[in-house]
Amino acid sequence: MRIALFATCIVDALYPRVALATVRILERLGHEVVFPSGQGCCSQMHVNSGYLNDALPVVRNHVRAFTAADYDVAVAPSGSCVASLGHQQPMVARAGGDENLARMAESVAGNTYELSQLLVDVLGVTDAAGQLGSWFPHTVTYHPSCHGMRLLRLGDRQKDLVRSVGGLDYVELPDADECCGFGGTFSFKNPDVSAAMAEEKIENIVSTGAGLCTGGDASCLLHLGGAMSRRGTEAATVHFAEILASTQQNPLEISGPVELSIPSPSSRRPCPPARPSTPSTTAPTADRGVL
Repeated sequence: MRIALFATCIVDALYPRVALATVRILERLGHEVVFPSGQGCCSQMHVNSGYLNDALPVVRNHVRAFTAADYDVAVAPSGSCVASLGHQQPMVARAGGDENLARMAESVAGNTYELSQLLVDVLGVTDAAGQLGSWFPHTVTYHPSCHGMRLLRLGDRQKDLVRSVGGLDYVELPDADECCGFGGTFSFKNPDVSAAMAEEKIENIVSTGAGLCTGGDASCLLHLGGAMSRRGTEAATVHFAEILASTQQNPLEISGPVELSIPSPSSRRPCPPARPSTPSTTAPTADRGVL
């Protein structure tokens, strides 16, 4: 299958290794991954702020880029951006009086999957260890993002994939379905409320004893990782795509509270050890930072 990668803004700018992990996973399954040129933002932040006129050319750009490309299905490692394609882009086009664009946006959105949707529903992946060779000997908990739960109805797809990774010790997150407080521009408009919501989420993460919190949206992980870094919490965040891409032969290095995808030598911290029941190893120096 020929699969088009929609990288998304935050992944492209701040977490490029999440995109690389997505490519590695799909190529490991024998698929060809292409990157439609000209792609950019999905327009979510414009729409959430009420700037529909400014969002219209952004929608046009996305539809143009993915209509012109040759692929079978598209994928993005972000529930919120995939939700935006179907929930917001046709609405923006119709608000701008462009019904043809709205129909094209619906067509592109209908063929674009969030990563766990694609893996489970289309490619039939349910056992990450057995089918992907995934191996990650760390204690992990999981935060489901709001868009993934409420708009995409992802259910437990992401969590079940993480739980099936070899060597991984999974612990449930209390009140997992509560928002982390990011909410796109909500965190800018309501910083105090956003920070308080993040604190509650972090308290729950810390209570699990997990060294890592994973999820499917880099934006949520950025928000939580930054808050944990500021308060000196030992736990860190990592995208589930990176966990699935990690193998015994080429393990993912865990370093830094926020910059997991772009580790800085000056900010490296060891990850808290896994629970005693789970063996823990250190990635060889030659493999550090490589998926």
